[in-house]
Amino acid sequence: MSKVCEICGKGPVAGRNVSHSHRVTNRWFRPNIQKVTIKDAKGHVRKANVCTKCMKAGKVTRA
Repeated sequence: MSKVCEICGKGPVAGRNVSHSHRVTNRWFRPNIQKVTIKDAKGHVRKANVCTKCMKAGKVTRA
């Protein structure tokens, strides 16, 4: 499954875990992507990978 939102283009971002003793390890911050049924701009019903922030903000018209 794709890790990129089809509405806003948000994708994974690299970062670092820093422990209490300041040991540093690499990690990923991944957006919460869900597959939902939407109506696109032409009015067609289709499935899309959308992040939950776009769903909560109302950027998606669900079918």
